[in-house]
Amino acid sequence: MLLLAGSVWPASAADQRAVNYDEAKVPAYTLPDPLVMNDGTTVADAAAWREKRRSEVLELYRTHVFGRSPGRPAGMTFKITSCDRQALGGKAMRKEVAVFFTGKQDGPSMSILIYLPNGAAKPVPAFVGLNFGGNHAINSDPGITLSTRWMRPGRAKDGSVVDNRATEKGRGTEARRWPVDMILARGYALATIYYGDLEPGHAEGWKTGIRAALGDAGANTQFAPDAWGAIGAWAWGLSRAMDYFETDGDIDAKRVAVMGHSRLGKTALWAGAQDERFAIVISNNSGEGGAAITRRCFGETITIINTAFPHWFCANFKKYNGRENDLPVDAHMLVALAAPRPVYVASATEDQWADPRGEFLACKHADPVYRLLGKDGLGVEQMPPPDQPVGKTIGYHCRTGKHDVTDYDWRQYLAFADRHFGRNNSP
Repeated sequence: MLLLAGSVWPASAADQRAVNYDEAKVPAYTLPDPLVMNDGTTVADAAAWREKRRSEVLELYRTHVFGRSPGRPAGMTFKITSCDRQALGGKAMRKEVAVFFTGKQDGPSMSILIYLPNGAAKPVPAFVGLNFGGNHAINSDPGITLSTRWMRPGRAKDGSVVDNRATEKGRGTEARRWPVDMILARGYALATIYYGDLEPGHAEGWKTGIRAALGDAGANTQFAPDAWGAIGAWAWGLSRAMDYFETDGDIDAKRVAVMGHSRLGKTALWAGAQDERFAIVISNNSGEGGAAITRRCFGETITIINTAFPHWFCANFKKYNGRENDLPVDAHMLVALAAPRPVYVASATEDQWADPRGEFLACKHADPVYRLLGKDGLGVEQMPPPDQPVGKTIGYHCRTGKHDVTDYDWRQYLAFADRHFGRNNSP
């Protein structure tokens, strides 16, 4: 067991809900050992991890944090709804693919936007991630179909409020987070899906999302304590995208990196934990419930996240409000579920809410699992200074700046993918 020193966290529920940004007030805590089985025995070799302990940890997350998700629907079908081989001034092929989860075109579905670099030998490796503002928000390309789904009000590029981002004003409003040209120039495809296709981002969103469409719960029915939450639904959609990639000869389905930011960073970690087809897993500023050590009670806490976003996790997770030390898992175990595949975690200096140090420590304490599996893990003991990436099979950096995804972050992810996919690209 791993003991980390600090002061004792206040006992009252009110104090536990307070936001702590002081390292001196991080409570003493003991991390669960990822290599100790539920029966107290220690995992001695790679086979024991693969055949026993990994399944135990995954089951703990399903029971206590994210809930249980269904598998691939038997009747699911795909349809290419548009294709432009000379998109973005000839630099790319743009495809839009409809995924009909039940096979019915008037049933639940999602739309995958895919850009493939022209001139690159096919099949190409790819990055896939969910977006917040609709596929049309990731680039100003007029050929991207405008979404007809629920959209959270936002701001257009001119600063005006957009009540529904699925308008011409909404095109390219998230382009700063999706450097399409950079990704294509490095020889990668980019695929993205609007997370609202799977479940709208509010507490009642499940009623018009896949949890209602594919689950047993009706509009007035309570979910089981370990039923999937919104993060489970979003992660499930990423696996359905992978189902499609396996049918597309333009994409190398063996070299797909799943990436997400903030709540969608938690989603990427959970998707990568459950679905080992993702070759690389990338968490950007995922924080509490993602890559940050929960027991540190630094920045966002279980109580805060379950109060603000009660729909993200399974109902059982709420049992640990103010009881972090009773949770049988912590973030280092979520990171370790990616092993032996490469995983990258990124933080930002001004994003204390997401606990950058806690995210680094999750990488550090996942390292023993990677070493057991014959990989070199993180390979450093101390958190690096800002803007100095570290790591080997586990990568980490803390970028100067705020809670966001920037070109700097993407350059690190591309270099990481190049290294692990054996590609010789120039930055």
